[in-house]
Amino acid sequence: MTRPPGITEPTDAQKSRTGLSRLWHAGRYSFAGLRAGWTESAFRLEAQCAAVLVPLAFWLGRDWTEVALLVASVLAVMVVELLNTAVETTLDRFGPEWDASTKKAKDMGSAAVLLTLLACGGLWLAVAAERFLP
Repeated sequence: MTRPPGITEPTDAQKSRTGLSRLWHAGRYSFAGLRAGWTESAFRLEAQCAAVLVPLAFWLGRDWTEVALLVASVLAVMVVELLNTAVETTLDRFGPEWDASTKKAKDMGSAAVLLTLLACGGLWLAVAAERFLP
């Protein structure tokens, strides 16, 4: 069986790995996903915001719970953005022509990002208001 160029192992090879080998390869795939996400301007912007907000969370949060919630909300935005990009990339693979189902799926992914951003922003505002307002 011949493989397409660039494919050096069977696509299900990860399922046969165990222990540290599986962990090592899973980590490599995850970092490849982060590199792929970095090609998207929305993800880059969110990562740049995270670089500011995560350290700020340690200053703004009054206890470990607040810090954890602030950091988790920022990371949630990035996770949902990666998932949205994965959905859009998968749908684009089938062709650039307009399709109602494709539009609906892409709009729903975008809505998921929006809701996550709103939840993150609301949480940050609530923590900031509690800290700075009398």
